[in-house]
Amino acid sequence: MNNILYIVIPCYNEEEVLPETAKRLKVKMNSLIEKRKISPESRVVMVNDGSKDKTWPIISALHEEDLLFSGINLSRNRGHQNALLAGLMTVKDLADAVISMDADLQDDINAIDEMVDKFLDGCDIVYGVRSKRTTDSFFKRFTAESFYRLMNAMGANTVFNHADYRLMSKRALEGLAQFKEVNLFLRGIVPMIGYRTDTVTYERSERFAGESKYPLKKMVAFAMEGITSLSVKPIRLITGLGFVVFMVSIIMLIYIFVRFCMGATVAGWASVAVSVWAIGGLMLLSIGVVGEYIGKIYLESKARPRFIIEQFLNESHEKGGEEK
Repeated sequence: MNNILYIVIPCYNEEEVLPETAKRLKVKMNSLIEKRKISPESRVVMVNDGSKDKTWPIISALHEEDLLFSGINLSRNRGHQNALLAGLMTVKDLADAVISMDADLQDDINAIDEMVDKFLDGCDIVYGVRSKRTTDSFFKRFTAESFYRLMNAMGANTVFNHADYRLMSKRALEGLAQFKEVNLFLRGIVPMIGYRTDTVTYERSERFAGESKYPLKKMVAFAMEGITSLSVKPIRLITGLGFVVFMVSIIMLIYIFVRFCMGATVAGWASVAVSVWAIGGLMLLSIGVVGEYIGKIYLESKARPRFIIEQFLNESHEKGGEEK
């Protein structure tokens, strides 16, 4: 019996690209079905993350025209990671494997074939890894690669140059469901699941249409979210920095004492002013980092739903108002 494959695509204001994305994925899915690699019950599920344009009407129309396409409409915008999780958790009991990808067609859909082959060979998680980013500007490429290096340096175990293009088996999704945190960073959580994993490399393409949903400001916020969600290394760095500053202050105290014993006076006020500003800045930075963690504890303690589904279009699996 062929395995059922679901492709989950989070969408936010993607009206310009969705028709082309649907067209290409339909060809790919039908090809896999004809080769008997996946079941005819396989689906493409598009998750509308509170879009302000015609994204949801387009998804609904695609579903009406062809049952290959399904749709999940969230009650409001919840962010890319929550929208992706909503799709994964909604279909995990309906599929044998699920592939997540973005709607912008920058991730090569031809890599799906190799992902499916590796799944059939026994892999539970297959990561799509970008081999080249030649279509990106230097600034975009530099900031993106710096993002992955920073994440790993701060203790977040991520796959370099891997975004959210991956295949996960049913049992891998069951493992993901056990992670209950509200502050989501799936690129760091998925590697924690374990099981047999592999990678598929592909060349990143230009965005087919529309604008990037991850400008520099959001990328920085995303990095902070990932670091503070997965690692306590920033707090340990503060501890180490505090120890260094303390040791420097001891050395300065000894220096001043020796100068005093030699009858020399401490010249000027510059060193004092610099010390006060340096220590004051360090304290504010430390309070900010600690506050970031306390804020996350506050949000986790509330245990609010990570998403609310308003409508699920999926042939005989019509649902509404589910909370997760």
